[in-house]
Amino acid sequence: MRLATSIALALMSVACPNTDPGSGDVAADLPADIDQADAEPETSPPGEPRIEGFTVVVPGDHLPVQVQTGLANNNLDIVRHSGRIFLAFRTGESHFASEHVRLWVLSTDDEVTWRYEGGFDLQRDLREPRFLSWNGELFLYFAVLGTNPVDFEPHETRMARYLGPGQWGESTAAIGWPGQPEDYEGFIPWRTKVVDGVPYMLGYVGGGEIYNATGELTEGLEISWLTTTDGVNWTPVVPQQPVVSIGGGSETDFEFTDDGAVIAVTRNERGDDTGYGSKICRAEPAAIGTWDCVNDPRKFDSPLVFKHGSKIMLIARRQVTESGWYDLTQLPDADPDLTLTDLLIAYSTTPKRCAVWEVDPTSLEVTHVLDLPSAGDTCFPGMVPLDAHHYLVYNYSSDPEDPDRTWIDGQVNPTFIHRMVLALP
Repeated sequence: MRLATSIALALMSVACPNTDPGSGDVAADLPADIDQADAEPETSPPGEPRIEGFTVVVPGDHLPVQVQTGLANNNLDIVRHSGRIFLAFRTGESHFASEHVRLWVLSTDDEVTWRYEGGFDLQRDLREPRFLSWNGELFLYFAVLGTNPVDFEPHETRMARYLGPGQWGESTAAIGWPGQPEDYEGFIPWRTKVVDGVPYMLGYVGGGEIYNATGELTEGLEISWLTTTDGVNWTPVVPQQPVVSIGGGSETDFEFTDDGAVIAVTRNERGDDTGYGSKICRAEPAAIGTWDCVNDPRKFDSPLVFKHGSKIMLIARRQVTESGWYDLTQLPDADPDLTLTDLLIAYSTTPKRCAVWEVDPTSLEVTHVLDLPSAGDTCFPGMVPLDAHHYLVYNYSSDPEDPDRTWIDGQVNPTFIHRMVLALP
Protein backbone atom coordinates (compact mmCIF):
# COMPACT_ATOMS: atom_id res chain seq x y z
CA MET A 1 0.00 0.00 0.00
CA ARG A 2 1.61 3.25 -1.15
CA LEU A 3 1.15 6.83 -0.05
CA ALA A 4 -2.03 6.77 -2.13
CA THR A 5 -3.91 5.06 0.70
CA SER A 6 -3.36 7.75 3.30
CA ILE A 7 -4.01 10.55 0.84
CA ALA A 8 -7.13 8.97 -0.66
CA LEU A 9 -8.72 8.18 2.69
CA ALA A 10 -7.95 11.59 4.11
CA LEU A 11 -9.20 13.41 1.01
CA MET A 12 -12.64 11.82 0.72
CA SER A 13 -14.32 15.12 1.51
CA VAL A 14 -11.66 17.50 0.17
CA ALA A 15 -11.64 18.69 -3.45
CA CYS A 16 -8.19 19.21 -4.89
CA PRO A 17 -7.98 22.35 -7.08
CA ASN A 18 -6.40 22.14 -10.51
CA THR A 19 -4.29 25.24 -10.84
CA ASP A 20 -1.29 25.53 -13.13
CA PRO A 21 1.28 27.85 -11.54
CA GLY A 22 2.36 28.78 -15.01
CA SER A 23 -0.98 30.46 -15.67
CA GLY A 24 -0.58 33.30 -13.17
CA ASP A 25 -1.15 34.07 -9.52
CA VAL A 26 -3.90 32.19 -7.74
CA ALA A 27 -6.61 34.38 -6.27
CA ALA A 28 -6.49 33.68 -2.55
CA ASP A 29 -7.01 35.80 0.52
CA LEU A 30 -3.65 36.61 2.02
CA PRO A 31 -3.38 35.96 5.75
CA ALA A 32 -3.14 39.10 7.80
CA ASP A 33 0.29 40.03 9.16
CA ILE A 34 0.29 38.91 12.77
CA ASP A 35 2.96 41.33 13.98
CA GLN A 36 3.83 44.54 12.24
CA ALA A 37 6.96 45.03 14.35
CA ASP A 38 9.92 46.61 12.60
CA ALA A 39 11.81 44.21 10.38
CA GLU A 40 15.11 45.29 11.94
CA PRO A 41 15.73 43.28 15.13
CA GLU A 42 16.57 44.83 18.46
CA THR A 43 20.25 44.63 19.33
CA SER A 44 19.74 43.82 23.02
CA PRO A 45 19.03 40.23 24.09
CA PRO A 46 15.31 39.47 24.45
CA GLY A 47 14.05 38.46 27.87
CA GLU A 48 12.01 35.58 26.44
CA PRO A 49 11.95 33.80 23.07
CA ARG A 50 9.71 35.67 20.66
CA ILE A 51 8.86 36.33 17.03
CA GLU A 52 9.32 39.78 15.48
CA GLY A 53 8.34 41.28 12.12
CA PHE A 54 6.08 38.50 10.80
CA THR A 55 4.99 39.24 7.20
CA VAL A 56 3.82 37.46 4.05
CA VAL A 57 6.41 37.31 1.25
CA VAL A 58 4.82 34.89 -1.27
CA PRO A 59 2.45 35.42 -2.99
CA GLY A 60 2.35 39.19 -3.35
CA ASP A 61 2.24 42.01 -5.87
CA HIS A 62 5.75 43.06 -4.80
CA LEU A 63 7.30 40.04 -6.51
CA PRO A 64 9.00 40.27 -9.93
CA VAL A 65 6.58 39.98 -12.85
CA GLN A 66 8.28 36.80 -14.05
CA VAL A 67 7.26 34.92 -10.90
CA GLN A 68 3.90 33.20 -11.22
CA THR A 69 2.74 31.42 -8.09
CA GLY A 70 0.31 28.56 -7.58
CA LEU A 71 -1.96 27.62 -4.72
CA ALA A 72 0.85 25.87 -2.82
CA ASN A 73 4.02 27.80 -2.05
CA ASN A 74 6.24 25.71 0.15
CA ASN A 75 9.65 23.98 0.10
CA LEU A 76 12.18 26.79 0.41
CA ASP A 77 15.65 27.87 1.40
CA ILE A 78 17.38 31.19 2.08
CA VAL A 79 21.02 32.23 2.19
CA ARG A 80 23.05 35.42 2.45
CA HIS A 81 25.35 35.84 -0.54
CA SER A 82 27.21 38.95 -1.73
CA GLY A 83 25.23 41.18 0.61
CA ARG A 84 21.82 39.93 -0.55
CA ILE A 85 19.29 37.45 0.77
CA PHE A 86 18.49 34.76 -1.81
CA LEU A 87 15.18 32.89 -1.61
CA ALA A 88 14.33 29.71 -3.54
CA PHE A 89 10.87 28.17 -3.27
CA ARG A 90 8.60 25.60 -4.85
CA THR A 91 5.18 26.50 -6.23
CA GLY A 92 2.47 24.17 -7.53
CA GLU A 93 -1.23 23.37 -7.58
CA SER A 94 -0.96 21.51 -4.27
CA HIS A 95 1.60 20.07 -1.87
CA PHE A 96 1.72 16.94 -4.02
CA ALA A 97 3.73 16.05 -7.13
CA SER A 98 2.77 17.50 -10.49
CA GLU A 99 4.28 18.29 -13.88
CA HIS A 100 3.30 21.93 -13.29
CA VAL A 101 5.70 22.53 -10.41
CA ARG A 102 8.24 25.36 -10.66
CA LEU A 103 11.22 26.44 -8.57
CA TRP A 104 11.72 30.21 -8.42
CA VAL A 105 14.79 32.07 -7.18
CA LEU A 106 14.69 35.69 -5.97
CA SER A 107 17.07 37.98 -4.14
CA THR A 108 16.83 41.21 -2.17
CA ASP A 109 18.98 43.65 -0.26
CA ASP A 110 16.12 45.04 1.85
CA GLU A 111 13.40 42.30 1.92
CA VAL A 112 11.05 44.82 0.26
CA THR A 113 12.21 44.95 -3.36
CA TRP A 114 12.92 41.57 -4.93
CA ARG A 115 15.06 40.85 -7.97
CA TYR A 116 14.25 37.96 -10.28
CA GLU A 117 17.12 35.44 -10.25
CA GLY A 118 15.66 32.64 -12.34
CA GLY A 119 13.34 29.65 -12.46
CA PHE A 120 13.49 25.91 -13.05
CA ASP A 121 10.82 23.89 -14.85
CA LEU A 122 11.48 20.23 -15.74
CA GLN A 123 7.82 19.11 -16.09
CA ARG A 124 8.37 17.08 -12.92
CA ASP A 125 8.07 17.67 -9.22
CA LEU A 126 10.99 19.75 -7.88
CA ARG A 127 11.67 19.92 -4.15
CA GLU A 128 14.24 20.53 -1.45
CA PRO A 129 16.04 23.57 -2.89
CA ARG A 130 19.32 23.98 -0.99
CA PHE A 131 21.75 26.88 -1.32
CA LEU A 132 25.47 26.73 -0.65
CA SER A 133 27.29 30.08 -0.46
CA TRP A 134 30.94 29.19 -0.16
CA ASN A 135 34.30 30.39 -1.40
CA GLY A 136 32.66 33.41 -3.05
CA GLU A 137 30.33 31.25 -5.15
CA LEU A 138 26.67 30.35 -4.88
CA PHE A 139 25.32 26.89 -5.72
CA LEU A 140 21.73 25.65 -5.76
CA TYR A 141 20.89 21.97 -5.34
CA PHE A 142 17.40 20.51 -5.69
CA ALA A 143 15.65 17.16 -5.92
CA VAL A 144 13.92 15.99 -9.09
CA LEU A 145 10.99 13.63 -8.50
CA GLY A 146 8.02 12.27 -10.46
CA THR A 147 4.59 13.59 -11.43
CA ASN A 148 2.27 11.14 -9.63
CA PRO A 149 0.53 13.07 -6.80
CA VAL A 150 0.04 9.90 -4.75
CA ASP A 151 3.58 8.57 -4.92
CA PHE A 152 7.04 9.70 -3.80
CA GLU A 153 9.41 9.07 -6.71
CA PRO A 154 12.96 10.34 -6.12
CA HIS A 155 14.90 10.63 -9.36
CA GLU A 156 18.10 12.63 -8.86
CA THR A 157 19.68 15.71 -7.32
CA ARG A 158 20.60 18.56 -9.64
CA MET A 159 23.06 21.40 -9.15
CA ALA A 160 23.21 24.85 -10.76
CA ARG A 161 25.98 27.43 -10.32
CA TYR A 162 25.04 31.12 -9.98
CA LEU A 163 26.73 33.19 -12.70
CA GLY A 164 25.29 36.62 -11.96
CA PRO A 165 21.97 38.49 -11.71
CA GLY A 166 19.30 36.25 -13.26
CA GLN A 167 21.88 33.83 -14.69
CA TRP A 168 22.63 30.22 -13.79
CA GLY A 169 24.73 27.58 -15.38
CA GLU A 170 22.84 24.62 -16.80
CA SER A 171 21.47 22.39 -14.05
CA THR A 172 23.26 19.06 -14.06
CA ALA A 173 22.94 15.82 -12.16
CA ALA A 174 24.99 16.06 -8.98
CA ILE A 175 26.06 14.21 -5.82
CA GLY A 176 28.40 11.31 -5.65
CA TRP A 177 32.07 10.92 -6.48
CA PRO A 178 34.04 9.25 -9.26
CA GLY A 179 33.34 5.56 -9.55
CA GLN A 180 30.28 5.54 -7.30
CA PRO A 181 27.49 7.58 -8.94
CA GLU A 182 25.13 4.60 -8.82
CA ASP A 183 25.09 4.87 -5.02
CA TYR A 184 23.24 8.17 -5.34
CA GLU A 185 20.40 7.33 -7.68
CA GLY A 186 17.33 8.87 -6.08
CA PHE A 187 19.43 10.99 -3.71
CA ILE A 188 17.45 13.68 -1.86
CA PRO A 189 19.52 16.62 -0.55
CA TRP A 190 18.23 17.66 2.83
CA ARG A 191 20.50 20.27 4.38
CA THR A 192 23.60 22.19 3.31
CA LYS A 193 25.66 24.43 5.57
CA VAL A 194 29.12 25.82 6.15
CA VAL A 195 30.72 25.32 9.57
CA ASP A 196 34.11 26.94 10.24
CA GLY A 197 34.67 27.32 6.52
CA VAL A 198 33.88 23.69 5.69
CA PRO A 199 30.83 22.93 3.47
CA TYR A 200 28.57 20.02 4.44
CA MET A 201 25.58 18.27 2.96
CA LEU A 202 23.25 15.69 4.49
CA GLY A 203 20.94 13.70 2.24
CA TYR A 204 19.41 10.29 1.82
CA VAL A 205 18.61 7.55 -0.68
CA GLY A 206 15.78 5.03 -0.53
CA GLY A 207 13.01 7.60 -0.12
CA GLY A 208 10.74 5.59 -2.40
CA GLU A 209 10.41 3.04 0.42
CA ILE A 210 9.08 5.50 3.02
CA TYR A 211 5.43 4.98 2.12
CA ASN A 212 5.67 1.33 1.12
CA ALA A 213 3.60 0.05 4.02
CA THR A 214 2.99 -3.48 2.77
CA GLY A 215 6.30 -5.09 3.61
CA GLU A 216 9.26 -5.04 5.95
CA LEU A 217 11.97 -2.47 5.54
CA THR A 218 14.70 -4.57 3.97
CA GLU A 219 17.85 -2.67 3.05
CA GLY A 220 16.73 0.53 4.73
CA LEU A 221 17.16 4.18 3.86
CA GLU A 222 20.75 5.43 3.84
CA ILE A 223 21.72 8.85 5.19
CA SER A 224 24.95 10.27 3.77
CA TRP A 225 27.14 13.00 5.24
CA LEU A 226 29.22 14.68 2.55
CA THR A 227 31.62 17.55 1.93
CA THR A 228 33.13 19.21 -1.14
CA THR A 229 36.15 21.14 -2.32
CA ASP A 230 34.50 22.68 -5.37
CA GLY A 231 30.71 22.67 -4.84
CA VAL A 232 30.33 20.10 -7.61
CA ASN A 233 31.96 16.86 -6.46
CA TRP A 234 30.97 15.57 -3.03
CA THR A 235 32.88 13.06 -0.92
CA PRO A 236 32.32 11.54 2.55
CA VAL A 237 33.09 13.68 5.59
CA VAL A 238 34.49 10.52 7.15
CA PRO A 239 36.81 8.97 4.54
CA GLN A 240 35.49 5.73 3.08
CA GLN A 241 32.27 6.09 5.10
CA PRO A 242 29.63 8.06 3.21
CA VAL A 243 26.71 6.50 5.14
CA VAL A 244 26.22 7.48 8.78
CA SER A 245 22.81 5.86 9.33
CA ILE A 246 20.78 3.00 7.84
CA GLY A 247 17.15 2.36 8.77
CA GLY A 248 13.92 4.30 8.47
CA GLY A 249 15.48 7.76 8.73
CA SER A 250 15.43 10.39 6.00
CA GLU A 251 15.49 14.17 6.58
CA THR A 252 18.48 14.92 8.82
CA ASP A 253 20.37 17.96 10.06
CA PHE A 254 23.30 18.33 12.47
CA GLU A 255 25.49 20.71 14.43
CA PHE A 256 28.79 20.46 16.29
CA THR A 257 28.90 21.07 20.03
CA ASP A 258 31.61 23.30 21.47
CA ASP A 259 33.77 20.24 22.15
CA GLY A 260 33.39 18.88 18.61
CA ALA A 261 30.70 16.24 19.13
CA VAL A 262 28.01 15.84 16.46
CA ILE A 263 24.34 16.24 17.41
CA ALA A 264 21.87 15.21 14.70
CA VAL A 265 18.09 15.01 14.35
CA THR A 266 16.61 12.53 11.88
CA ARG A 267 13.00 12.12 10.80
CA ASN A 268 12.16 8.41 11.14
CA GLU A 269 8.79 8.42 9.40
CA ARG A 270 9.20 4.98 7.82
CA GLY A 271 10.18 3.40 11.13
CA ASP A 272 12.62 0.58 11.85
CA ASP A 273 13.63 -1.58 14.80
CA THR A 274 14.07 1.57 16.93
CA GLY A 275 10.42 2.56 16.45
CA TYR A 276 8.75 5.40 14.55
CA GLY A 277 9.07 9.16 14.88
CA SER A 278 12.58 10.59 15.09
CA LYS A 279 16.12 9.69 16.01
CA ILE A 280 18.20 12.03 18.14
CA CYS A 281 21.87 11.19 17.66
CA ARG A 282 25.28 11.98 19.08
CA ALA A 283 28.75 11.16 17.76
CA GLU A 284 31.81 11.79 19.89
CA PRO A 285 34.63 14.06 18.62
CA ALA A 286 37.02 11.15 18.12
CA ALA A 287 34.47 9.15 16.10
CA ILE A 288 32.19 11.60 14.29
CA GLY A 289 31.01 8.89 11.91
CA THR A 290 29.62 6.71 14.70
CA TRP A 291 26.15 8.01 15.46
CA ASP A 292 24.51 6.67 18.61
CA CYS A 293 20.79 7.44 18.50
CA VAL A 294 17.76 7.35 20.75
CA ASN A 295 14.16 7.12 19.58
CA ASP A 296 11.69 9.96 20.06
CA PRO A 297 8.04 9.08 19.28
CA ARG A 298 7.47 12.61 17.99
CA LYS A 299 8.19 13.22 14.31
CA PHE A 300 10.39 16.28 13.80
CA ASP A 301 9.67 16.83 10.12
CA SER A 302 11.88 19.25 8.16
CA PRO A 303 14.59 19.50 10.83
CA LEU A 304 16.80 22.58 10.87
CA VAL A 305 19.47 22.29 13.58
CA PHE A 306 21.51 25.33 14.63
CA LYS A 307 23.64 26.62 17.48
CA HIS A 308 22.57 29.49 19.71
CA GLY A 309 25.59 30.23 21.83
CA SER A 310 26.45 26.81 23.21
CA LYS A 311 22.89 25.51 22.90
CA ILE A 312 21.72 23.12 20.20
CA MET A 313 18.44 24.36 18.77
CA LEU A 314 15.97 22.81 16.33
CA ILE A 315 13.17 24.11 14.15
CA ALA A 316 10.80 21.33 13.06
CA ARG A 317 7.13 20.43 12.73
CA ARG A 318 5.02 19.81 15.82
CA GLN A 319 2.05 17.43 16.03
CA VAL A 320 -0.86 19.20 17.79
CA THR A 321 -2.34 16.35 19.82
CA GLU A 322 -2.41 15.50 23.51
CA SER A 323 0.76 13.41 23.32
CA GLY A 324 2.30 15.00 20.22
CA TRP A 325 3.41 11.52 19.18
CA TYR A 326 3.59 10.17 15.65
CA ASP A 327 4.38 6.67 16.95
CA LEU A 328 0.96 5.75 18.35
CA THR A 329 2.17 2.18 18.88
CA GLN A 330 4.07 3.38 21.96
CA LEU A 331 1.01 4.81 23.72
CA PRO A 332 -0.02 2.81 26.80
CA ASP A 333 -3.43 1.90 25.34
CA ALA A 334 -2.21 1.38 21.77
CA ASP A 335 -4.03 -0.98 19.44
CA PRO A 336 -1.59 -3.86 18.84
CA ASP A 337 -2.72 -4.07 15.20
CA LEU A 338 -1.69 -0.50 14.26
CA THR A 339 0.16 -0.30 10.94
CA LEU A 340 2.30 2.34 9.26
CA THR A 341 -0.72 3.28 7.16
CA ASP A 342 -2.69 3.95 10.35
CA LEU A 343 0.08 6.21 11.64
CA LEU A 344 0.25 8.14 8.35
CA ILE A 345 -3.52 8.69 8.25
CA ALA A 346 -3.67 9.75 11.90
CA TYR A 347 -0.81 12.17 11.34
CA SER A 348 -2.36 13.64 8.19
CA THR A 349 -5.69 14.36 9.83
CA THR A 350 -4.48 16.44 12.78
CA PRO A 351 -3.29 20.07 13.04
CA LYS A 352 0.38 21.05 12.89
CA ARG A 353 2.70 23.85 13.93
CA CYS A 354 6.24 24.81 13.05
CA ALA A 355 8.09 24.98 16.34
CA VAL A 356 11.41 25.88 17.92
CA TRP A 357 12.94 23.22 20.20
CA GLU A 358 16.08 22.78 22.28
CA VAL A 359 18.11 19.55 22.11
CA ASP A 360 20.06 18.49 25.19
CA PRO A 361 23.42 17.35 23.76
CA THR A 362 23.97 14.85 26.57
CA SER A 363 20.57 13.30 27.33
CA LEU A 364 19.35 13.92 23.74
CA GLU A 365 15.99 15.05 25.12
CA VAL A 366 14.09 17.55 22.97
CA THR A 367 12.17 20.36 24.71
CA HIS A 368 9.59 22.64 23.10
CA VAL A 369 10.50 26.35 23.23
CA LEU A 370 7.81 28.16 21.19
CA ASP A 371 5.70 27.91 18.04
CA LEU A 372 6.22 30.05 14.99
CA PRO A 373 3.01 31.60 13.58
CA SER A 374 1.85 28.55 11.63
CA ALA A 375 -1.00 26.11 11.00
CA GLY A 376 -2.19 23.31 8.73
CA ASP A 377 0.42 22.46 6.12
CA THR A 378 3.56 24.07 7.50
CA CYS A 379 7.24 23.84 8.36
CA PHE A 380 10.08 23.94 5.90
CA PRO A 381 12.30 26.57 7.48
CA GLY A 382 15.30 28.41 6.12
CA MET A 383 17.42 30.59 8.37
CA VAL A 384 20.17 33.25 8.29
CA PRO A 385 21.75 34.47 11.57
CA LEU A 386 21.51 38.23 12.07
CA ASP A 387 23.42 38.63 15.32
CA ALA A 388 24.02 36.69 18.54
CA HIS A 389 20.33 36.74 19.49
CA HIS A 390 18.34 37.19 16.27
CA TYR A 391 17.75 34.86 13.33
CA LEU A 392 16.01 35.65 10.06
CA VAL A 393 13.59 32.76 9.40
CA TYR A 394 11.55 32.07 6.29
CA ASN A 395 8.87 29.38 6.48
CA TYR A 396 5.71 28.28 4.73
CA SER A 397 2.30 27.73 6.28
CA SER A 398 -1.43 27.70 5.81
CA ASP A 399 -3.06 30.81 7.26
CA PRO A 400 -1.98 30.93 10.95
CA GLU A 401 -5.35 32.51 11.76
CA ASP A 402 -6.91 29.06 11.13
CA PRO A 403 -5.01 27.05 13.77
CA ASP A 404 -7.21 23.93 13.72
CA ARG A 405 -6.81 23.21 10.00
CA THR A 406 -5.53 19.66 9.53
CA TRP A 407 -2.32 18.92 7.72
CA ILE A 408 -4.01 17.15 4.78
CA ASP A 409 -6.54 19.97 4.38
CA GLY A 410 -3.68 22.44 4.33
CA GLN A 411 -1.89 20.44 1.65
CA VAL A 412 -4.64 21.06 -0.92
CA ASN A 413 -5.40 24.66 0.04
CA PRO A 414 -3.36 27.88 -0.10
CA THR A 415 0.01 27.99 1.62
CA PHE A 416 2.11 31.12 1.98
CA ILE A 417 5.76 31.91 2.56
CA HIS A 418 6.41 34.16 5.54
CA ARG A 419 9.45 35.96 6.90
CA MET A 420 10.06 36.64 10.57
CA VAL A 421 12.83 37.20 13.06
CA LEU A 422 13.33 34.65 15.84
CA ALA A 423 14.70 36.36 18.95
CA LEU A 424 16.32 34.11 21.57
CA PRO A 425 17.69 35.15 24.98
